[in-house]
Amino acid sequence: MPELPDVTVYIESLAARIKGDTLLRVRVLNPFVLRTALPPITQAEGARVTGVERLGKRVVLALQGVDGSELFLVIHLMIAGRLRWLAAGAKPPAKGALATFTFNAGTLLLTEAGTKRRASIHLVAGRDALHAMDPGGIDVLHADVTAFARQLQAENHTVKRSLTNPRLFSGIGNAYSDEILHRARLSPIVLTRKLTDAEIARLHQATRDVMTEWIERLRADAARAGGWPDKVTAFQPQMSVHGRYGQPCPVCASPVQRIVHADNETNYCARCQTGGRLLADRALSTLLKASWPKHIDDIE
Repeated sequence: MPELPDVTVYIESLAARIKGDTLLRVRVLNPFVLRTALPPITQAEGARVTGVERLGKRVVLALQGVDGSELFLVIHLMIAGRLRWLAAGAKPPAKGALATFTFNAGTLLLTEAGTKRRASIHLVAGRDALHAMDPGGIDVLHADVTAFARQLQAENHTVKRSLTNPRLFSGIGNAYSDEILHRARLSPIVLTRKLTDAEIARLHQATRDVMTEWIERLRADAARAGGWPDKVTAFQPQMSVHGRYGQPCPVCASPVQRIVHADNETNYCARCQTGGRLLADRALSTLLKASWPKHIDDIE
């Protein structure tokens, strides 16, 4: 799922192309994707783009309607949704497109891989209606350590769960939470109310550093690709642990470990984050029982 760094670069790339432009036409090519009926999607046509914003992991086009009304087109990519930019006059692909948004400058194309249809489009009128869609998580790039600690310890959950809770923190998902926790040298399953002040400060700094570094990295990638982020993925080769199960940790060279639960996989370095202890995987540790290794030294 595109997270804060990916969505930030999408927004910057979009703003450079369409801010001040007119949304000429909206084509909904798969009816499931449009989740609102009022105002009708046709009301966005002819509107001027006044800004491009981020709402958690959503991309928001702020519009001024032809009647002067304030509208917001909200695009949630979920796991497999992606945005593509087509030059003016270019034809969209015959398959895979969910919706197109045509401007004078070109066409924004919403696609979704796979068969599960989770991506969504909402059109809402007025900023109050937009605010109602906000889960309420704080912006980690601007929150100080006091605000960060307050959110983190509002509920006593594992730190991984809290970091990825959109009601607590805005824009952090499965991929970047793994990278943040590795940078902070913290176990993904430690409970938030057991963290010391020093650990919270370390986590706060790691969160800011990881997000800032990846925004800069993705900006550079987009610039090399002509100004558009064409390769948005949760599995980047430069990541330290996420998606790197079995590969060497860049800090200590121990093999990266994982915890698999449903559709999610948590990756971590046992030597850097858990004092060498291997965390129980709900599937494998139950299957292997007494044969399940307890320490990284047992498998290295």
